[in-house]
Amino acid sequence: MNKIAKRSLFLLAAITLIISCKKSEVASEELTSDIAVKADSISSSAAVEKEGSTRKFIRTADLKFKVKNVTQSTYTIENITNKFDGFVTYTNLQSNIIDKFETKISQDSTLETTRYNVENNITIRVPNKRLDTVIKSISKQIDFLDYRIIKADDVSLKILSNQLSQKRSSTNEKRVEKAIDTKGKKISDIMEAENNLANQKEQNDNSKLENLSIQDQINFSTLTIQIYQHESVKQEMIANTKDYNYYKPNIGIRIIDSLKTGWYVLLDVIVFIIEIWWFLFIVIGGFFLYKKYLKKQ
Repeated sequence: MNKIAKRSLFLLAAITLIISCKKSEVASEELTSDIAVKADSISSSAAVEKEGSTRKFIRTADLKFKVKNVTQSTYTIENITNKFDGFVTYTNLQSNIIDKFETKISQDSTLETTRYNVENNITIRVPNKRLDTVIKSISKQIDFLDYRIIKADDVSLKILSNQLSQKRSSTNEKRVEKAIDTKGKKISDIMEAENNLANQKEQNDNSKLENLSIQDQINFSTLTIQIYQHESVKQEMIANTKDYNYYKPNIGIRIIDSLKTGWYVLLDVIVFIIEIWWFLFIVIGGFFLYKKYLKKQ
């Protein structure tokens, strides 16, 4: 083989090796990209407050997805919640029976088959800034995603409205208190002023409590999660439950028992007749006397 042929073969091998490496890199990048898409498929960057922003958001998420095992995924979700300083407020793990039937296998055994599905409705609350992290961690449990709904409600104006309402109520309280102390003379005037003061304080308290509730919802986002798994089948061998007729003896034994019972009844009748011999003697004697004397007359 001459030098030109050797160089051609070497060049061809080098080109083939370079092309294979490029294809491998492209496939690896595509796989990495697919994995990233799946991991981030339910994540959200919706309405995250920036530093120094005056806007306040209540963020909530509703998720429904299929998992491999509901019980194991429930434990995992609860552990994730605790890991990121959240807490579970509701969980309802249950099995729903779809169908149940029995198949007789032998005289004393029956196969019980139960078709059912397992589901759980979970409500958790997590710190607002960790909502996306929690959702990404939970996404690893997804086998099939039904839906993902994430909401962010801007409550900045609502908080401001409550604060202004509190301020107005506080001002009115002071004015009413001053009027009671300085101008209240009649009992009726004082009572009316006191009622107005109580109403102002109640309004002030309600605005304050509403702001506290809103702030709590801002600090901790609420996730409502529905998980389910593929339909399951459970089979269990159980003993047959026999009715009364099953335990009856066969016809031969029942005939023999009947003959014995009849014989015992006959013996009882004979004993009874012997016991009342005196009565029979009177009856028979009376019968002969009737035939001998009364009939002749």
